[in-house]
Amino acid sequence: MERRENNLRRNMNQKRRQRYLKKRLGVTFAILFVITGVGVATAVITADKKKDKDNQNAVAANANPVENEKRDAQKQGLEQKQEKEQSQEKEQNQEKEQITSGTEDSILQEANFLAMGYDYDGAIEKIKSFQGYENIPEMTEAIKIYETNKAECVPVNISEITHVFYHTLVVDPTKAFANQETDPQAVGNNQWMTTIDEFNKITQTMYDNGYVLVDLHDIAEETVDENGVSHFKEGTIMLPPGKKAFVLSLDDLSYYHSYDGYGYASKMVVDENGKPKCEYIQEDGTTVVGDYDAVPLLDKFIEEHPDAAYKGARGTIALTGYNGVLGYRTDISYQTVPDDINADKKKWLEEHPDFDLETERANAKKVADAMKAEGWKFASHTWGHLKVGNISFDRLQVDTTKWKENVEPVVGPVDTIIFAHGQDLAGWPEGYVAGNEKFEYLKQQGFNYFCNVDSMQYGVQIRDNYVRQSRRNLDGFRIYFNSIGEENTLSDLFNAADIIDPQRPPVHRLK
Repeated sequence: MERRENNLRRNMNQKRRQRYLKKRLGVTFAILFVITGVGVATAVITADKKKDKDNQNAVAANANPVENEKRDAQKQGLEQKQEKEQSQEKEQNQEKEQITSGTEDSILQEANFLAMGYDYDGAIEKIKSFQGYENIPEMTEAIKIYETNKAECVPVNISEITHVFYHTLVVDPTKAFANQETDPQAVGNNQWMTTIDEFNKITQTMYDNGYVLVDLHDIAEETVDENGVSHFKEGTIMLPPGKKAFVLSLDDLSYYHSYDGYGYASKMVVDENGKPKCEYIQEDGTTVVGDYDAVPLLDKFIEEHPDAAYKGARGTIALTGYNGVLGYRTDISYQTVPDDINADKKKWLEEHPDFDLETERANAKKVADAMKAEGWKFASHTWGHLKVGNISFDRLQVDTTKWKENVEPVVGPVDTIIFAHGQDLAGWPEGYVAGNEKFEYLKQQGFNYFCNVDSMQYGVQIRDNYVRQSRRNLDGFRIYFNSIGEENTLSDLFNAADIIDPQRPPVHRLK
């Protein structure tokens, strides 16, 4: 199928060139014809003018010379006006031809991009939106190929879709992992974080192995009844034979104060092209903007490999709120400064005397909107990064309210909660049953998708009133112990020994 798509692109380019040459040849002949015709006509007109002029001179030798000059000027002005109008009309026709050809090429490129992302219906609709597509061989041929490729796709087994996740990526391992024996933060960095080098290798390897990213919401189909109640059943995902679907999420994309100085990006920003990027503070204190975390790295990869994502899918970002979101200090506590505010927040406020909460929220929202435009989704990770299974019902209510008041205005309403610390509200396979007070409360708050952490390969549970999926951590702990052969929990995705960053030190066992 990929060979056919490559041939399609080559055929399209070749035929476009042929059609362009034909058009140019036709225009050239037309111009020559016009020039020849104009030349003959000009000769005749010149002879006639000379004859008329001689007759006029003979008959009206005593005519007023001023009137003669006036008539000659009028004639010359009329001729110049006609020549200018003809020239403008010719230029307009040429511009119209170029615009039509450019639009046609653009439509074909957009359609082919959609088809490479397995959105064959969207690709066909895109071509059919072009008036007169039926008379353009490249377009009708493209539709046939899209229909053929669509017919070859097979439904994905929803119960065998794996879900992987990362935390904020390490930009500089020498900073993040230093002092393993004396610095608890460095130990945690080594256990929970993945480096940019490891992330890029995993992304490429999974792509090479036929994995295709799908949105969490793709795994289920939601319908809403006449009472406004949502109901869920397995979704339908169609991929070419041999392709495997997976879901991706990112935890804690808040750039906590505790990350400062450890070789992480400092915040998400929007570049001059409106794309989400990251700021990174270098050793000399200067700030640079680039692909310093999973969001811009994955965006770039999918732009170069559209077939890496199903219909342009991206991951789901699980956010807390106590330190703000996306590197912006958007929580109300930075403004109210309560008595129990921690030392990190106090220090940050001292270093940023010009802090304005509304400005921070507006800047964060701009970034969130740019991320959503690329296909990223957002989820709650609880405001305070809490273990939902351990906390009281009252505290869950307070925490959820804080999330909705401080995070939701920035990222918009969400229907997904990704439990912090991997905790859940029920075991497998029994799931959430009637009488589960915390689950029923979260449902009332609009949450329908629930994700925990589990090392099992697949964990999908779709019930009439919720969707649940377990997640696998692709972090330093898993990568290290798989690389030395003490675990075998990632081999279906990649060979950890080929992935592990050479700058990663031995990882401490969890306590």
